[in-house]
Amino acid sequence: MNLVLEVLGKRGDGYHELSTVLQAVDLFDRLVLEEDEALTLRTSDPALPTDEANLVVKAARLLMEAAGANRGARITLEKRIPVAAGLGGGSSDAAAALWGLNRLWGLRWSGARLADLAVALGMDVPFFLSGGRARATGRGERIEPLPASPALALVLVKPDFPLSTREVYGLVPAGLRDDGRRTKGLMRALASRDSSRVAASLYNALEAVVEPAHPEIGRIKRALMSAGALGSVMSGSGPTVLAVARSADHARQIRDRVTTASRLAWAVRTLAAPPIRVVR
Repeated sequence: MNLVLEVLGKRGDGYHELSTVLQAVDLFDRLVLEEDEALTLRTSDPALPTDEANLVVKAARLLMEAAGANRGARITLEKRIPVAAGLGGGSSDAAAALWGLNRLWGLRWSGARLADLAVALGMDVPFFLSGGRARATGRGERIEPLPASPALALVLVKPDFPLSTREVYGLVPAGLRDDGRRTKGLMRALASRDSSRVAASLYNALEAVVEPAHPEIGRIKRALMSAGALGSVMSGSGPTVLAVARSADHARQIRDRVTTASRLAWAVRTLAAPPIRVVR
């Protein structure tokens, strides 16, 4: 998820130049990897594809080809992170697949080598291999780790519609030019260890193109503030909105107040360690 996201302009390759602070939180999918002759994927969400349209399969095949490994795996994906929500669920799954298959197949690739491969899957996939908290620049692939303290208590709220990252960036006007100052301001706020300063420094340039078409984003932000949040912002390309709370208990209170039939909500904590946890 993104605590701040600035669009610095459009590049010649069609991507946008970004400056953002990425943050891992304790909302996880579960990926089970087992030895098998063929490469197969099963998911807990019947709406998800199980072929190469799924980043997990794409990651597995990419690693297989790059390593020259004639191997397979039986992969089971249990989804908890909502799809097309601006939370990086698919990217984290792809990173977990690279990390786990590297171990399952005994490849012994370094984290840096996996990260070089991960860029081909998505700009934020390398982040989930190192995780915690980081500043990302370029298209989002250049990762600069940041101190992961203070830990923050957050509330995530997702309305009942998805958004396509590609379509959202396609709406960004040519004249949109941030200058990186908001990213630096958010980093200073994090260094101060003051949650109120962090909340006041939240920013997402993409809100300006998403909220007019989806006013529910604004309604969620107002509901979060009315429930006592210190500050709120849309995460990534949306539609999930995050809010900073004073404590874990406060986050749970806010979550309970803003949850409705058309909104899913979670109380989460930020992670200091890489988000991929290996359990044998």
